[in-house]
Amino acid sequence: MTGSLGGATYVVFSLHNVSRVYEAAKVAALRDVTLSVERGDCLAIMGPSGSGKSTLLHVLCGLDRPTEGRVLFEGVEPRTAREWARLRAERIGFVFQSFNLIPTLTAIENVEIPMFGMTRSSRQRRERAAELLARVGLADRARHTPGELSGGERQRVAIARSLANAPDVLLADEPTGNLDSKTSAEIIGLLLDIHAREGATLVVVTHDSGISSRASRVVQILDGQIQPPESTEAGGALSG
Repeated sequence: MTGSLGGATYVVFSLHNVSRVYEAAKVAALRDVTLSVERGDCLAIMGPSGSGKSTLLHVLCGLDRPTEGRVLFEGVEPRTAREWARLRAERIGFVFQSFNLIPTLTAIENVEIPMFGMTRSSRQRRERAAELLARVGLADRARHTPGELSGGERQRVAIARSLANAPDVLLADEPTGNLDSKTSAEIIGLLLDIHAREGATLVVVTHDSGISSRASRVVQILDGQIQPPESTEAGGALSG
C-alpha cells in the first residue's frame, strides 16, 4: 500500500501544534508538535528516555489528550473519549511494551477481547482468535495463560490481539523493550511482515535500530519536540 489514494496524499493522522503538559509534575511532555502520518507509512519514532515518544503515540490514538493543539484522524478531529474508543476498537490496533494481557485468561481468550461488542458471534470470535494466534506462530499455545508463556510469546499474543478487528493502523510502544536480542529480531520481523503483507500503517516507538533501519521514515524527538532532519544523524543518533 502506498502513501497515496487516487494520486493524492492520504493522511491518516495529523497533529497540529500539539502540546501536552502534565501540570502536577510540571512537565511538558510534548511542545508544539506538528506531524503527519500517511497511509502505508512504516514510521519509527525515536529519542532518549523521557523525550516524549510514548506520549506522542498515546496522543495519536486518543489514549491521552493534548493540552493544546489538534489531533485529526483521516481529516476529522474526534471530540470525545467515546469517539476515540470506537476508532481504537475498529480502526487502530495498539501493542504495549508491557503486553497488557489479562493473566487469568488464556492466549485465545485475550485475543478475543477486542471483538466483544462487535458483530461477531462467539464462534466467529474464537475462529478469528485461533487464526491470528496461528498467524503469529502460537497455534499450539492458545490454551496457555500469560504466566505460562515466555516474554516473546506474550508479545506475540499482544500483537495478535491488536489485529483482532483487522485495523488499518498498528501502533506499537517499545514492542521489543522487554525482550532479548533474538526474540526482539523475531518480533521486528513479525511487525514488518504484517505491515508489508497486510498493508497496515505501522507506527513504532522504539530504541531498536533493527526497526528504525528498516522503517520507511524515522522521526526523532527530543525534549518533547520533533527534531529537524538536518539536526540528526542517520541510524538513530538520539536513540540513547
